[in-house]
Amino acid sequence: MPMSEEQIKQFIIDAIPDANVEIVDLKGDGDHYSATVKSKSFYGKTRVEQHKMVYDAFKGQMGSELHALKLKTISE
Repeated sequence: MPMSEEQIKQFIIDAIPDANVEIVDLKGDGDHYSATVKSKSFYGKTRVEQHKMVYDAFKGQMGSELHALKLKTISE
């Protein structure tokens, strides 16, 4: 069963409380999303470290419940 936009947003906010999160369903199928995540906690981290912080928020559900996530991270 795919994740909803709200579930994706909640996973990220639970892991990164100060995050400002925008989610877009790219294909309208509930399976392919784009996320833009802005957070002060990204400051000083590489893009890879920032993305890892977001992917870790899903606690292993990437690739199963959440099929595809195009990710953009921004340090505030």
